[in-house]
Amino acid sequence: MMYTDKVLDHFSNPRNMGEVEGANGVGMVGNAKCGDIMQMFIKVNDDEIIEEVGFKTFGCGAAIATSSMATEMIKGKSIDEALSLTNQAVVEALEGLPPVKIHCSVLAEEAVKSAIDDYRKKKGE
Repeated sequence: MMYTDKVLDHFSNPRNMGEVEGANGVGMVGNAKCGDIMQMFIKVNDDEIIEEVGFKTFGCGAAIATSSMATEMIKGKSIDEALSLTNQAVVEALEGLPPVKIHCSVLAEEAVKSAIDDYRKKKGE
């Protein structure tokens, strides 16, 4: 299985790994079949901008790389911009994923949306 240099870079040097202190949105998604679990933490300011983002992933290299890339792509963005993140955009940013690993990018998208849902619930929206 061939991974792009970008995937290998994000796997070897994941960005924004770990819990975010004072996160006001936390999402957890998983795919029991392949055993990948992703947890996404966001800290949203009063202007609805994602100031900080972090993740914890239990899964393969592609799961770690897609989580890492997804956090990079939503950091500093508004909630609405982050909601428009697609798994396809994550795959493109990583310059491709093997077909059997595309589900990892879907999990990354779902984790972001899950964290935003949690943030909105806590705000009473």
